[in-house]
Amino acid sequence: MRLTVLGSAGTYPVRGRPGSGYLIEHRETRIWCDAGPGTLTELPVPVSELDAVFVSHRHPDHCLDVVIASHVLAYGPDPRFGVPLYGPSSALEAIVGFVDGGRIDEVFDVTPLEDGDRVTIGSLILSVAVTDHSVDTLASRWETDHRSLCYSADTGPAGDWMRLAKDVDLFLCEATYQGEPGVAEYPHHLTASEAGSIARAAGAKQLMLTHIPPHLDPARSVMEAEATFDRPVGLAVPGVSTTL
Repeated sequence: MRLTVLGSAGTYPVRGRPGSGYLIEHRETRIWCDAGPGTLTELPVPVSELDAVFVSHRHPDHCLDVVIASHVLAYGPDPRFGVPLYGPSSALEAIVGFVDGGRIDEVFDVTPLEDGDRVTIGSLILSVAVTDHSVDTLASRWETDHRSLCYSADTGPAGDWMRLAKDVDLFLCEATYQGEPGVAEYPHHLTASEAGSIARAAGAKQLMLTHIPPHLDPARSVMEAEATFDRPVGLAVPGVSTTL
């Protein structure tokens, strides 16, 4: 399995750091996981060659480029219709509803997912769990016969969504905050130290931080996560691929 970071900026993108988005590949299967602004143009393959798209929730820094992708699929040089689009029902309704016409309901085959759902997409198995966020949000676990990847999406520390990270080969976890847990006014994101603690408790083999806002120093986030994970921590850098 291979993970390519298309973008990892938390909350808003900046030049060189698109919003959240990742390409997950195994054998011939290619999944676009989250589609934050700027990630479409970073895809190393044409969007028409994807096997599916998954969006974790409806906040714009995670899904806006699905709308742009619908125009590429409908009106580009290689039109394609019926691309599977997975995510919480509220996110899918918001995305489709944003486009008045535009054939978005034709280019995507919309499939809502709920807590505990498990689906097979090509050679990958996707399992989802509801996270601790302010809108319906799904963490995701991606598995092959021999490898596994968990993506936290946006979440606070409550709930049992972290069951998806149990013994995972790579845990891609949001780390929106720095410093002591429980201090931020908005409780539905994690600190870097919380990401490290959750990864360690889950038995994750590797931890990679993502969703760090552009105004924060990511080196500090990595340092704080390493203190609780008790081993080296990676950083989601746009354009970088990791093979599991």
